[in-house]
Amino acid sequence: MSEVITGVPLAEVRAVLGRNGADPGPVEVAAALRGLGGLVSEGTVRQTVEALRRESAGAGPLEPLLRLRGVTDVLVNGHRRVYIDRGAGLEQVEGVFTDEDEVRRLGVRLAAMAGRRFDEGCPFVDARLPDGTRVHAVLGVLTDVGTCLSLRVPARQTLTLDDWVSGGTMHPRAADLLRAVVERRVAFLVSGGTGSGKTTLLASLLSLVDPAHRIVVVEDSRELRPAHPHLLRLEARPANAEGAGAVPLTTLVRQALRMRPDRLVVGEVRGAELTDLLTALNTGHEGGCGTLHANSAADVPARLEALAALGGLPRTALHAQAAAALDVLVHIGRLPDGARWVQELCLLCWDEASGLCRPVSAWRFPAGGEPVAGPAADELDGRLR
Repeated sequence: MSEVITGVPLAEVRAVLGRNGADPGPVEVAAALRGLGGLVSEGTVRQTVEALRRESAGAGPLEPLLRLRGVTDVLVNGHRRVYIDRGAGLEQVEGVFTDEDEVRRLGVRLAAMAGRRFDEGCPFVDARLPDGTRVHAVLGVLTDVGTCLSLRVPARQTLTLDDWVSGGTMHPRAADLLRAVVERRVAFLVSGGTGSGKTTLLASLLSLVDPAHRIVVVEDSRELRPAHPHLLRLEARPANAEGAGAVPLTTLVRQALRMRPDRLVVGEVRGAELTDLLTALNTGHEGGCGTLHANSAADVPARLEALAALGGLPRTALHAQAAAALDVLVHIGRLPDGARWVQELCLLCWDEASGLCRPVSAWRFPAGGEPVAGPAADELDGRLR
């Protein structure tokens, strides 16, 4: 069912305007309403024009949600269920869409804005909109709830570590240690689950890099926006409709190494590019960093093994490379109430007995409690002096 204004379905007004080749201006809309037997007044015409323009501009009915302060994600599970995340878990929003067709039309238009197809021949799409919003769409033929949309909102401003502390998402001691990690050009990974704030934290840390240093960032989709005067961002490119023209992260990492980076950054390590990153960090590129999906710092080695296998790097070689290249693991997670929290700093240490590397806790930061020093606390302090 289409949205109804003044007794006339909006879809019918849209169809009349389309047949006449008219823009949805007040005069054209009034004529269309009159021809369909609808009530014509200044208020109804204005309401109809706004509804039509909302559908055809930006993210349509989702635009007001994307502009809400603090929103990081907007999720659409068919036309009946829409959720937003403002940093404290998912909140359901009512009355956004009227029917499945409206959601599908929006998905098609968002995909077209990114130069991609979204139809039965290509029933899912992952793309970035011109304003930096990342959109993933799945057509209703693949789900049991209808067309699904997932929009990730880019950070509107880069948080400082003081912002993290004052916002209750980081202990002051953690902030001091992270400042030292960046200053001493220690290689590190930020680990955490989906939506835990890994990219936001990495942007905050990169903003602390010496302004004289050149940062080259390689990303699958542009999300990192650190406040730094000498920043270059390379973005991977998917294949076109003919299956040609793809530029993967592995290629971009190799290209980045030829661009004289003082800091090489992989926004999210998610595939074979791990091999090239470790090679770079082991050949004189100090202070490199990135993010990694992992449920805990203890899970990082297993995650690295899985990604290294995609690049053809054997397990023993991966552990030897990782132990030599990476120094610190920073794990961030979400608390039971949905709030983000920097939970732990670990060292990635080599174990002679097993021939493998393993995370050893340096500092843990219990939510609402005092920092707890771990077995590697003294070694971390020594590396940061």
